[in-house]
This record gives sequence, structure tokens and C-alpha cells, in this order.
Amino acid sequence: MDSNSFVIEQPSGFDFDTTVNMIVKEAESRDWKVPAIHDLQLSLAKAGKTVLPVKVIEICKPAYSGQILELNDERLMSVMMPCRISVYLKNDGLIYTAVMNEAEMSVRMPEKVARVMKAASDETLEIIKTVTG
Repeated sequence: MDSNSFVIEQPSGFDFDTTVNMIVKEAESRDWKVPAIHDLQLSLAKAGKTVLPVKVIEICKPAYSGQILELNDERLMSVMMPCRISVYLKNDGLIYTAVMNEAEMSVRMPEKVARVMKAASDETLEIIKTVTG
């Protein structure tokens, strides 16, 4: 696992489509919703740009997001919702996953937000383990 203070990157043990499908299946099995999958390669191709495959999977678990969105001052954290998992091909020919390091970022947040973000981050990393070992 490669991480910096904001992003955690890990290689997948599977091909691109299998990685995306396994992440979606695992997320849904844990009661996460998948409101969208953004195909950035396709979007950029429409704008005349050629890039390697990149998909961003949006996931949301109402049990987590509801705890923050039901609060008034904490609702501003909606800017970080839904959680996102990126799957992409790099020049080395390997498929990678990346997520925001929400547990690290939550340290400076109000206690309830930090607790919920840490729980969501931990579970998101568990979802990714299905493809990264």
C-alpha cells in the first residue's frame, strides 16, 4: 500500500473490469449504495483526449452519511460525499485503486464527523481489500 497524507493507492490483483466489478459487488454486499460510476477515459475521449482507463466509483452508506447530514453545522461535510474509489491503469501495465485517506483527514474535524469518517474509511479499505489482498 502506498499512501501519502491524502490518498491511499494499492495495486489490484485483477484486470480492470474485474477490479471495478468486484469493488461494486463488495460495496453492495455491505449495504453501500453505488449511485454512479464515472468512466473518465470515455468522458475525456469525447473531448478529444486519450488517457488510459480510469473509472471512479461513487459509494454511499446512508448509515454513515445520515449521521453527518442530519446535523446542521456538520452538513458542510457533504462536499466530501459520496465516498469515491478510483480504479485505473498506469504505464507499468498494472491496475491500481485509490481512495482519499479520510481517516487521516478526519483528525482535524469535529468529534462526531471524525468518528463517522473513520468508520466509513475503515470499511472502504475493507472493500478494496477484496481486490488488493
